[in-house]
Amino acid sequence: MKPDYQLPIEEVQAKYQIKELEEGLNEKQVLNNREEYGRNRLQSQTTPKWKLLARQFNNMIIYILLFAAFLTLLMGHRSDAIIIFLVVIINALIGYYQEASASNALEKIKQLLSSEATVYREGMRIDIPTEELVVGDVVFLEAGDNVPADLRIIEADNLRIQESSLTGEADSVEKEIETIKASQTPLAERNNMAYASTSVTSGSGIGIVSAVGTQTEIGKISTEVSQTQTRKTPLMKEIDGLGKGITYVIMAVAVLLFILSIFLKTYSLSVLSLAVVTMIVGSIPEGLPATTSVVLAMGVNDMAKNKHTIVKTLPAVETLGSVDVVATDKTGTLTKNEMTIKDLILPTRHLDVTGDGYEPKGEVLDRKKQVVASDDLLRLFMEIGFEANDTFLVKEENKWTINGEPTDGSFLTLYYKQHDYPSVPDYEEIDMLPFDSDYRYIAKLVENPQQERFIFIKGSPDKLLPMAQAADPDFDLTYWSDHVTVLSKEGKRVVAVGYMKVPNDLEEITHDIFEEGITLVGLAGIIDPPQEEVIQALKEMKHAGVEVKMITGDHPLTAKAIGEQLGLADKIHVTTGAQLDEMNEAEFRQAVLDNQVFARTTPQNKTDIVKALQENGKVTAMTGDGVNDAPALKRADIGIAMGIKGTDVAKDSADMILTDDNFGTISVAIKEGRRIYDNIKKSILFLLPTSFAEGLIIAFTILLQRDMPLQPTQLLWINMVSAITIQFAFIFEPAEKNLMNRSPRKTGSHLLNGHDIWQMAYVSIIMALISLGSYEWLLDQGVSQAVASTMMINIVVLSKIFYLFNIRTTAPAFSKSFFTNPKAFWIIGIMIILQLILTYVPFMQTIFYTEDLSVLGWMISIVSGIVILLITEFDKYIRLKRKTTIPKK
Repeated sequence: MKPDYQLPIEEVQAKYQIKELEEGLNEKQVLNNREEYGRNRLQSQTTPKWKLLARQFNNMIIYILLFAAFLTLLMGHRSDAIIIFLVVIINALIGYYQEASASNALEKIKQLLSSEATVYREGMRIDIPTEELVVGDVVFLEAGDNVPADLRIIEADNLRIQESSLTGEADSVEKEIETIKASQTPLAERNNMAYASTSVTSGSGIGIVSAVGTQTEIGKISTEVSQTQTRKTPLMKEIDGLGKGITYVIMAVAVLLFILSIFLKTYSLSVLSLAVVTMIVGSIPEGLPATTSVVLAMGVNDMAKNKHTIVKTLPAVETLGSVDVVATDKTGTLTKNEMTIKDLILPTRHLDVTGDGYEPKGEVLDRKKQVVASDDLLRLFMEIGFEANDTFLVKEENKWTINGEPTDGSFLTLYYKQHDYPSVPDYEEIDMLPFDSDYRYIAKLVENPQQERFIFIKGSPDKLLPMAQAADPDFDLTYWSDHVTVLSKEGKRVVAVGYMKVPNDLEEITHDIFEEGITLVGLAGIIDPPQEEVIQALKEMKHAGVEVKMITGDHPLTAKAIGEQLGLADKIHVTTGAQLDEMNEAEFRQAVLDNQVFARTTPQNKTDIVKALQENGKVTAMTGDGVNDAPALKRADIGIAMGIKGTDVAKDSADMILTDDNFGTISVAIKEGRRIYDNIKKSILFLLPTSFAEGLIIAFTILLQRDMPLQPTQLLWINMVSAITIQFAFIFEPAEKNLMNRSPRKTGSHLLNGHDIWQMAYVSIIMALISLGSYEWLLDQGVSQAVASTMMINIVVLSKIFYLFNIRTTAPAFSKSFFTNPKAFWIIGIMIILQLILTYVPFMQTIFYTEDLSVLGWMISIVSGIVILLITEFDKYIRLKRKTTIPKK
């Protein structure tokens, strides 16, 4: 069955059983159609809060900790069990907060539908709630209305509709009633259709409802958003894999030690069980989720305060650091979404206009870039453009905006680039002929101070050039047509400007009067200009190995011209949504790699392009501001919406919002994302060796068949307290040099390389051996087991403090980098104070089984930390030495 835009009006009326438009549907038809097609509303589902909370416990590390907590509770160690339970709850609450704070984009989409619609039913024109609309309803539209459902236009009187949120087109679209013959016409070119959530900017019309609810274009977007699964970020995948791997190894070792100890019959079953639980609790990096969340959260907070970026999900900020491709909408993202005159073609010269957007700031230059004085012809061009106009330019809170058509607004801005705002040309309006889609021009009858009357006209060159030729047999049609062609190929919209002298008693304009001909004054080349900061940002991204691809609903020529101005690539390759639809899967995946510009795309095209990039192994960011961008924003590894001009739907579907609408902020965010990734990796390299060391202490003790030196609560203290104090140092660690000279991380690359694993292994072994040796030596000196355990805790913690200086930077610890993070010293001070509280405060001694420590115990702990630092710094020195001696290719 053909879509409605391909059907003649008579067939559309017959399809929906409408005999007379002003009769509309009867009550029986309304009920039948509602039963068959459903109500005009969008469905949305929200995840219950209890499910969000329960989801946080579906984690391997959490399973192990819960098992350990129940086991210690059964064995009567209540304080140990309570502390383990608290650790689990803290981690779950952190995860719950992240998910619960995400907004519901579907609710915002529902709000886009207008609240009421004007329809014809049973011979009456009435207003009804939008939800009561059914397929087949006859809807009346006028300026200011939001389109309540998808409509086939049946009547149109100068009807223009703003569709930029769906199509990406900056200007309003003229609506017609003629049948469209092409079967694969892009949404942006279906000029006999109106779509739900768009708005009528001028004129009036009548349409028949062809789709309601989820079957509308906005409904399809809503469904797409609801069905699009949020992908885990690369970092979260790596950390999940790391956590599972560590857990499996620890559990395997625990089982082997348990079996071996039962065979050796050294411990009773209860003592052995507690020992194995202690080893598991010590080895499991339960601080890992909290540490990662804190580093991300502080990075997010810094970006919101200092970098005009709101990040809704914590992992999203890190994802930018690994992005390979930024797929971006054009209108309002790369461009201003403010139509601007850039070229003036006069009979003998081509002038350029500087300044972008609606702000009346700029100059008129000749081809030699010299400022042009305002002569009579140029002044007349500007006055005609100003007068033949039905739009207003206003300044609100230091921001210039228009009320009306963007193209008309560009002529107002041009006028005020050479005249003081809000002065107006010295003409009196007598009559006006509004823009009509059949005639494609707007005209105004005016009178000057000398009481001479003129008609000023502005419109499509294909309408005005024949008029000029009719008035002047010597009119150089070739000159003007060539300029129209050149400007059009540059992706510019071309508008012709002219006038005619009329009798002083003329009171009304008719279309017939233009048969006498007009005097053509010139042409204007208009474009939605790139944002100034985007070009520099694109250069920075290229340098960082990040490719940018433009996805837009605009015409291919316009999109290519903008791509060339932006410098997306040395040679711009363009394809269209229709061409993509005809490709097979392999061709499609190759096309998204080969092309930099995708024009005339649908919302589904955008989502498919993002998906194909991801299937090609690209970590993909998507930026946009319209409703049509929402599914792709949600599908991308990171969705980025514009905060000022972005629709609520786009902002709620995105992971990140740019509060200044500055695409250049993405480059800053990429650098910040890379810094955060580096610091998370450093925190993991810092956290794991000490966790492993704790597990090795217990494992060695079991193998040596000695009494347990540490309790589960003592191990949890080391892991959790240090995780939420000393690891804060990595939050404030500045970016390494040349961070933006690196290529993005490869998809599938491991978080830890071979040397990282080797360093973690030897550090954890040395730390465990020093701790056990010191513990045994103190026991031989006759001190109590509690004192020896207290010293062991301090050995591990002080070793972490000294090890911090090795991990903080890839440069030598004792260099300029030593002082680049002054907050690290404050954090170390806090950690030392906490250790003193643990060691000497009585109620802490009761909870954590500690006792007062002598000066000798502290000296042993400090020396142990120094040994760890010296060994790891020697390792770093060897690695740096090797790098500098490797010959360059």
